[in-house]
Amino acid sequence: MSARVLVVDDILPNVKLLEAKLSSEYYDVLTASSGEEALVKIQNDSPDIITALTDSADKVRGLQAGADDFLSKPVNDTALMARVRSLVRLKMTVDEWRVRENTASQFGVTEEKASVMNEPVEGASILLVEDQDFESDKIIATFRQDNDSVQSVKTGMQAMEYAASQDFDLMIVSLNLRAEDGLRLCSHLRSNERTRSVPILMLATEDDMGRVAHGLEIGVHDYILRPIDRNEILARARTQIRRKRFQDRLRANYEVSLSMALTDSLTGLYNRRYMEVHLQKLLQKNELQNKNLCVLLLDIDHFKSINDSHGHAIGDEVLKTFAFRLKDSLRSFDLVTRLGGEEFVAILPDITVDLAHLVAERLRRSIAEKPFKCGAKVGALTVTTSIGGAIIEAGNHSVQSVLDRADKALYEAKNSGRHCTVFEGDGKLDPNKFHYEERQMIE
Repeated sequence: MSARVLVVDDILPNVKLLEAKLSSEYYDVLTASSGEEALVKIQNDSPDIITALTDSADKVRGLQAGADDFLSKPVNDTALMARVRSLVRLKMTVDEWRVRENTASQFGVTEEKASVMNEPVEGASILLVEDQDFESDKIIATFRQDNDSVQSVKTGMQAMEYAASQDFDLMIVSLNLRAEDGLRLCSHLRSNERTRSVPILMLATEDDMGRVAHGLEIGVHDYILRPIDRNEILARARTQIRRKRFQDRLRANYEVSLSMALTDSLTGLYNRRYMEVHLQKLLQKNELQNKNLCVLLLDIDHFKSINDSHGHAIGDEVLKTFAFRLKDSLRSFDLVTRLGGEEFVAILPDITVDLAHLVAERLRRSIAEKPFKCGAKVGALTVTTSIGGAIIEAGNHSVQSVLDRADKALYEAKNSGRHCTVFEGDGKLDPNKFHYEERQMIE
């Protein structure tokens, strides 16, 4: 996951040390030694994350002002990369919902533009998992000032029971439960469909930093170290509650307003109308932020013969399975749409050339490697796809010119025998190379 990180501190050794650590993990690192210099770089380079080193006493003020987090001196190496990756995931998810909200506004079907900081923090529903009574009492008393409703439990089993029947704005989980593993509970909550989007705040000690880092890696949103500072836990909770309500608002506006007008009724994917506006927004965003995106055009090989041999009802089944496999193989912030007939497009924002090649080949294999179950007499059909791809660098591009570039690569893939991937400028990809690379990544 690539990202541009701006490191801000007035002590040069601190900046250089953090720059080296982030660069070793392949982040694009910018540095600034003052607030004035940082503002210029924010304006010119559009960083994904601004990493400000600050003393612990300043954290609460920063969080109250709307920051997602601060790295306190001294920086803990164990948690640093996990924290940055967690924030990158968060930003990409929120950015995607912002782009979708902007797309919806193009059609005049959403409310006025929302802001995270405008979301209310009072009256939240909070699930607390803590078996130390004095800590529970302190936390519950702290949240009374926001009129929050806190459901306190002592075991993971009780937490899962409440989470299965009640909606929460925030879940706070102790990693120091006496009888069970709090981190395992966090993992269960993150993988459960009902609680997947609910933010989790971990309670931990300094000795738990390895487990905290692992928690951030699996999708936990934030943590606070004991002894618990009342002002800090309230500030961190408010940040997560605002963000949850903001994303819920964007998701509700987007899903309700657009699902009927902008989706393909057969496959459930977005249609061409939506894709063109969405792609235009991404092209504008990439030009401002100097980033790349990838456009893939996919065509079901010999689809006409499927309709002719088995009937249009079977053809519709193939289209629906094809759409499901594409969507299932892509990231949550990638976009896949049906252009019409048997032609589909996938848009992969903020991606490297090598990863785009890898994803395209993974999509091709996901279609070909397992027969499509359907109502045909044979029970299942072997289906393949041809893919044309283009890497779109930052610049002034029209939607049609971008699609035309990918279409030319698709035309070449069809002329190369179909069931293959061709990228503009790179030609036909070697499937063995990319199958091996993906296997190495998994291992």
